[in-house]
Amino acid sequence: MPDGSSDAIAKRTYGVKLVRGPVLRLAPHPDACTTDDEFLAYAAGRTRPLAADLFCGAGGLSLGLHQAGFEVALAVDHDREALETHRHHFGGLSVDWDLSQDEAVDRVARLMVAADVTLLAGGPPCQPFSKAGRSMLRDLVRTGRREGHDARRDLWQSFLAVVAAAQPRAVLMENVPDMALDRDMQILRSMVDELEDLGYAVEERVVETWRYGVPQFRSRLILVALRDGLQFHWPEEGSERVTVENAIGDLPPVDGGWRPREGAGGWLPYGGPITAFQKAARAAVPPEHTGKVFDHITRPVREDDALAFSQMDSNTRYSELAPELKRYRDDIFDDKYKRLDPHDLSRTITAHIAKDGYWYVHPYEDRTLTVREAARLQTFPDDMRFAGPPTAAFRQIGNAVPPSLGRHLGAAVLNALKAAEPAGYRTRQVSHALADWFRGRTDLSMPWLRASTRWLVIEAEVLLARARQPVIRSMWPLLEKLATPADTIENAGQLREMASWMDRSARAARILDAAEWLMATPDALESSASLAAIPGITQSMVDLAVRVVPDSTEDPVLVNVGMLRVAARFSGEPVDRKRARTDGRLAVARMIGVEPTSDLAHVALLELAATVCRPQEPRCGDCPLRPWCASAERPGAQLQLA
Repeated sequence: MPDGSSDAIAKRTYGVKLVRGPVLRLAPHPDACTTDDEFLAYAAGRTRPLAADLFCGAGGLSLGLHQAGFEVALAVDHDREALETHRHHFGGLSVDWDLSQDEAVDRVARLMVAADVTLLAGGPPCQPFSKAGRSMLRDLVRTGRREGHDARRDLWQSFLAVVAAAQPRAVLMENVPDMALDRDMQILRSMVDELEDLGYAVEERVVETWRYGVPQFRSRLILVALRDGLQFHWPEEGSERVTVENAIGDLPPVDGGWRPREGAGGWLPYGGPITAFQKAARAAVPPEHTGKVFDHITRPVREDDALAFSQMDSNTRYSELAPELKRYRDDIFDDKYKRLDPHDLSRTITAHIAKDGYWYVHPYEDRTLTVREAARLQTFPDDMRFAGPPTAAFRQIGNAVPPSLGRHLGAAVLNALKAAEPAGYRTRQVSHALADWFRGRTDLSMPWLRASTRWLVIEAEVLLARARQPVIRSMWPLLEKLATPADTIENAGQLREMASWMDRSARAARILDAAEWLMATPDALESSASLAAIPGITQSMVDLAVRVVPDSTEDPVLVNVGMLRVAARFSGEPVDRKRARTDGRLAVARMIGVEPTSDLAHVALLELAATVCRPQEPRCGDCPLRPWCASAERPGAQLQLA
């Protein structure tokens, strides 16, 4: 418990005495550089391939790359305490530069070129992409231009600017999956297009980090680009989980709020590691610290919180606690408290742990995690210290790339550079092939894929979807004349008669109801959000209408069963059965690319799935993707595709 020294603060908040944690100050690494010339001299003396880590934070990715065989000689961030941590643990140049500024981008690129840096790595923050920004980006791509240096650009664009200027042999980017998996996937698609334009072969995937030895549920988007069109192969995934107890079960018990009397140099006696994970965590601890564990400190615990924790196991939700134990609305915070399951993975360690630890209640003790426990769950070894107070340490840990993930990815990059195997295709090739094939089609199975208005797409989806081809061929010329809601209402009798021929009268009623609604709300056809409000119209119909008749602000990536089937056969990965919402959408996005061909390529996939890449007896000889299709390369594959 608090020792009553000056570390204790009298002020109480939420009924808990706040206790200042010891502030850890870390001296620079003996090989730390302070000038460009020192950095270049340091880099020249290294025998390992060099890496630069942008947005490096405390150095989780840097550590993993070092363990894989790289020398991280250059690191950049805009967080003072994280850089103090990085500068302590790594030689070379660790600097506080704002990469939104042109000068910083240019300087990093110049140093990388001068030092012959092999790998550029990093996790640029990516804010949600606005419609206005998306429209501007699509226009730049459409007209073949590239955005120049601009201090206002997003940091992912700064990252790409460094790649374009320095052109390292390899690029490794890590980010949250949401950066790629929004409705348009515009940032990722644009990054791939620009990297391919620079001569890189690109692979991207959403990985589950536990498959690489990280004891937590944590999904990350990984993009790897190799210069000169070289193929990257993903590291093999493991199937065994490192559990919470496996990771932290050897650490001594502590009370919530415990602080060492010795301040930042304080420690607790340590009995020794048991599991392979724990032994790896202790491997680099200096001999004089073998019996010590540092940074094993955590927040104070309110009495009522401790009581609530004591009533919880790993399956208890906050909403299930007795009313007298709740301080928050359980309809909003139904999972406000979470006791970790000792026999399963931890929930994702995020930077929020710097604000409170309620999502990370210890498996057995009635307190939240310590700094050391959080670091272990991120796969930081025990010799890794974090500059600043405990809140800064928690923030650095939560923001970090797990070193174990970085190690596996770094080793795979080195292997790929050594193998120098040419990649099979580029997105632009596939997108152009799809678009050209679609342009040449004279008899579409879904002729509304060439509709002139969004309303026509919606009408056809309601009335004609899944009808037999002879029926579609006879009905489409009639339906095509009803290009607006007003046309449809004016010719309501004809629409009803057409529907009666198909025994689909109820569908005609749906179309007329929607047309009446749109007559009262004419602007609804201009955006997907408004279209979704049309009565009787499904989201998939809305998405297709926007896809067939796009505008400058919406460019959605659609995925359905047919497109996933094509993507799975093309890539050779089971994206139609495994992680379709992530891997499947990524696979489709890589096939359609960006404008000017993405619109046609996307609808081409729909037509291809319906007519050529069919569930049974696919007509592979007629497929425009055959030159690059993974399934077509295997003898007898056509018999195995169903």
